[in-house]
Amino acid sequence: MSYLDLTLRPATSDDARALVEIVEMASEGLVTHIWRGMAEPGESPRDVGLRRARRGDGAFSHVNATLATLAGTVQGGLIGYPIGAAQPIGSDMPPLFVPLQELENRVPGSWYVNVLAVMPDRRGQGIGSRLLVEAERQARDCGCTRMSIIVSSANAGARRVYERFGFVFDAERRMGESAWKNPGTHWQLLVKPLA
Repeated sequence: MSYLDLTLRPATSDDARALVEIVEMASEGLVTHIWRGMAEPGESPRDVGLRRARRGDGAFSHVNATLATLAGTVQGGLIGYPIGAAQPIGSDMPPLFVPLQELENRVPGSWYVNVLAVMPDRRGQGIGSRLLVEAERQARDCGCTRMSIIVSSANAGARRVYERFGFVFDAERRMGESAWKNPGTHWQLLVKPLA
């Protein structure tokens, strides 16, 4: 497999299963925890993810996703979009989300890389880099002057990849209290200016 053999394409609602897999991988169990709390009676967390991936709006939707494929098989994916104006943080916001929203509020107008993941057996082959190049193209196309991403302090490998691509540390917040457990202690905001 060569970096050049990859095809990047917009996701469709038919790609919901691949998107759920990519998001589950990238979130280290966080979305499963969130979706469990959103499930209707008789619905599994994965069912919630599939429903959300198929919808035509919202941050986690196929409309914000790009897939990297090889011979028609999904190898990785990207979910990204411009962040709008800072959002208020009310007392009703679950503590798990407060530090994430605080960090997002630091970068209104940036193009936010919400999810970037590559299938485990395809890592180290340039797919993540190719998706980051695509993310930057999309950011520039929509007029954003910077990109942003939030990583767990435990995910040093991902942070190194983003730093090699030009992202720099901007701020961090302690992870909110939750039943979801992560080996990290902080969420870290990385930003890349687009010249």
